Amino acid sequence: MPAAAGRSNHGDIELSRRALAALVAVVALVLDQITKIWAVAALSDGPYVIIDGFLRFAEARNPGASFSTFTDQGQIIGVIAIGVIAVVFVLADRVHHTIDVVGLGLIMGGAAGNLADRIFRGDGFLDGAVVDFIDFDFFPSFNVADTAINIGVGLLLIGTFVLRHGEDEPDDAAASDAEMSVGDGSRSEDGDGRDD
Repeated sequence: MPAAAGRSNHGDIELSRRALAALVAVVALVLDQITKIWAVAALSDGPYVIIDGFLRFAEARNPGASFSTFTDQGQIIGVIAIGVIAVVFVLADRVHHTIDVVGLGLIMGGAAGNLADRIFRGDGFLDGAVVDFIDFDFFPSFNVADTAINIGVGLLLIGTFVLRHGEDEPDDAAASDAEMSVGDGSRSEDGDGRDD
C-alpha cells in the first residue's frame, strides 16, 4: 500500500508519494513564476548577455508549447496541460521509487508554471503567452518550467531503465541460486539412496 503521511517510529514526518510530488511541483511552480516576474521586469529594456554568441537572457512571449513549438495551439495546449497535471497527480501514488515521484512532481510543476501564464497573462480563455527568457544561440528560448518538465522526464527514464534493470539482476541471481540448491538437494537424496 502507498505510504501514508504521518510520523515514523523515529518521530520524523513522512510524506506520501502524492504529497511529495505536490511539494516538488509547488517548488518548481514558484521558482518558475519568480524567474518569469524577474524576466519581465529586468529584460524589458533589452537582453542580458551571459556569454556573447552563446547564451543570453531575453524576454520572449510564446503562445505555443515548449521551445516555441505549436505556436497556434495555445488553448489546446492549455487544456492538455490541465489533463497532464491531473493524471500525473493520480499516478504519483502508484510509483515505487522516490526518483519517479520527484520526476512526476517536476513535470506537474512545469506544466502548472506554463499553464499559469496562459491563465493570467491573457485576456481570454487560456490565450495568454508563456514567458520564455533563457536563450541559447543555437536553441529556441525556454524557461524554468520547460526545464523542470524535461528534467522530470529524464528522471522517469532513469527510474525505468536504470533502477528497475538493476533490481531485476538480483532476482535472476536468486533464481539461479535456488535452482542450484534444488539440484544439490536432488543429488544428496540420490546419494542417500545409494548408501542404503
